[in-house]
Amino acid sequence: MQTREAVMVYGAGGHTGGFVVDELVRRGLTPVLAGRGAERLEGVAARHPGLERRVVGVDEAGPLRAALDGVGVMVNCAGPFLDTALPLAGAAVAAGAHYLDVTAEQPAVRLLYRELDAPARAAGVAVVPAMAFYGGLADLLVTAALDGASEADAVEVAVGLDHWWPTAGTRVTGERNTATRLVVRDGRLVPLASPAPTGTWAFPEPLDELPVVELPFSEVVTITRHLGVGDLTSYLSTASLDELRDESTPPPPGGDRSAQRFVVDVAVRRGGTTHRLAAAGRDIYAVSGPIVAEGAARLLDGRHRGPGAAAPAEAFDAVDVLAALERHPAGITTRVAAPRPGR
Repeated sequence: MQTREAVMVYGAGGHTGGFVVDELVRRGLTPVLAGRGAERLEGVAARHPGLERRVVGVDEAGPLRAALDGVGVMVNCAGPFLDTALPLAGAAVAAGAHYLDVTAEQPAVRLLYRELDAPARAAGVAVVPAMAFYGGLADLLVTAALDGASEADAVEVAVGLDHWWPTAGTRVTGERNTATRLVVRDGRLVPLASPAPTGTWAFPEPLDELPVVELPFSEVVTITRHLGVGDLTSYLSTASLDELRDESTPPPPGGDRSAQRFVVDVAVRRGGTTHRLAAAGRDIYAVSGPIVAEGAARLLDGRHRGPGAAAPAEAFDAVDVLAALERHPAGITTRVAAPRPGR
């Protein structure tokens, strides 16, 4: 029987992909560097000499299947995920490999849930999109805050960034992803209101009270994949969105983590009680490395809940994953906060 212990990182030469490779190596796993062009892999390969490189296009079905030889988990870091997620995840499932990605794109996650759940179950593998800062972290926090319950009357997710230095990939994805963003109202996915509502959010340390705008990412889709939620609203700090939209905002520094600080704060109301749980750390791109690598390690060693297309907190034990991330050298600090007063 073929041994499948390698973790293919597709898009390994990108900014986030490099952090993923670094983390897999730190854990003692075996990354395979993959992407559409050999030149894009040179930088990460220089940091980790000896790692195998496999150059293959997203739509090259035969070569892509061959490139998955010996791979137990594929991690897709190559956006826009509207273009890459389905062909790469489909190839992984066909090859008998698990699939993870780091997408913030709602349509890409919905597409994988719709198209690959049954094939993944038949193949005995898991497909877990958005196992990253966007999509995954809020899903883990909300699930942990529910403490075993599967329904909530209302969920609010607030993402606070003290700065946003967007990568070139983030900008390209933003241009590509023109689909209407979705929120949850009365238990249904509905379009975000236009113009998007605004307000303020009292973030815990190291941030403070900040202006926010309603801006949902993939967490709306991951959370509602496995939890019943009456209303789900997501906010982003307004100043960081302004930086994202400003073409003069520089990209993050290459290689090391940036000085960017973040807080993901969730308020989960069930009955007459509101539970609030927050996670704080540094650099939204770098922190996706340990999040998705945690998922890869658990898929390889069997600490997951079986095959099919699933949300991060549906595939893995949310409390246990958050505890593991808190022990990580990069340090995602999770804390229970007092319920915030109503707006």
